[in-house]
Amino acid sequence: MASPVERIREFHPELKALRRDIHAHPELAFQESRTSALVAERLKGWGIDVHTGLAKTGVVGTIRGRQQGGRAIALRADMDCLPIQESNHFEHRSKHQGRMHACGHDGHTTMLLGTARYLAETRNFDGTAYLIFQPAEEGGGGGQVMVKEGLFERFPAEQVYALHNYPGLPAGTIAVRPGPVMAATDEVEIIVRGKGGHAAFAHLAVDPVVVAAHVISALQTVASRNVDPVDAVVVSVCSMQTSQLGAFNVIPDSVHMLGTVRSFKAPTRDLAERRVREIATKVAEAFGATAEVRYMRGYPATVNSPAEAQFAARVAQRVFGKDKVLTDFDPVMGGEDFSYMLLARPGAYVFLGQGGGPGACFLHNPGYDFNDEVIPLGAGYLAALVEEALPLR
Repeated sequence: MASPVERIREFHPELKALRRDIHAHPELAFQESRTSALVAERLKGWGIDVHTGLAKTGVVGTIRGRQQGGRAIALRADMDCLPIQESNHFEHRSKHQGRMHACGHDGHTTMLLGTARYLAETRNFDGTAYLIFQPAEEGGGGGQVMVKEGLFERFPAEQVYALHNYPGLPAGTIAVRPGPVMAATDEVEIIVRGKGGHAAFAHLAVDPVVVAAHVISALQTVASRNVDPVDAVVVSVCSMQTSQLGAFNVIPDSVHMLGTVRSFKAPTRDLAERRVREIATKVAEAFGATAEVRYMRGYPATVNSPAEAQFAARVAQRVFGKDKVLTDFDPVMGGEDFSYMLLARPGAYVFLGQGGGPGACFLHNPGYDFNDEVIPLGAGYLAALVEEALPLR
């Protein structure tokens, strides 16, 4: 019997064309109407039960195996694009200004569709597979919305898995580990208010630029002096703008700063928020200024449950070979709203090597393109997760 990867290779040209069509028509968070309709149409054409409307543009396909022992597994792919102007010039480049699939969600959607077709044709499993096509991963929190709207009550999966391409790994390499794999992503806004004045009479002013500079420097001590050195945290101030632009001899009234805080552990996240607030306000006070801090919590850390991460690694070793599976690697400081699904169900978030094909620059780059050659690999791996989690008796 042909393996899932081998079977999916038979219709790889169709999947490749589909992926390129999705790439050419990218859609932003909660606006994935064309992609959602395409997904639903393909699923229905393969005889799969389809539910639409969760999180506005989400789609869930239900595939029942040859046997029905009552167990269920879920697989998830994200569908939305990024607000980036594509710089590529190939035929399937984005047809929409300021929007592109720079994170490979076109490939993720296509791989899960390949999995769907294979499972619908073979049904070599005992139970039910739910295929989740999620909107709005890029900042919209579509995963959280789907969970809040009853995803796992309507589709009661016992475990859930997601696959994300990774350009830094060779094609066909799988990376999966237990515990934290991606960080919590928080946003920080700090407004330092002083007293404006003439630059030649700085003693009559309270210079918020000097205050902001000291705040930025002091914030670096969160990582170097407040957090355990074997833990990890990032505090980055990424934008700074004064209230007075274009004048070389005017001290402004205020400085507006934006930044991000990344962490893996909940206590570290709490500590970082507390210290950011204390440092900004107390440093400003020491200079006779004030600081207003808005700390906005974003996605929680993406944390793989141990048993499911080990299972995902075993399946990958069988599909790709032991030498192609990494289980000892550092988590990354990017964020992912699949974290909300992992808070609701045990599961694992898995990286698939993108390799060095065309457009092999890193994610969120205007020159990025998904490597079509890994589509059968990812789709076959996801299918293998279903077949091995729900084996026929």
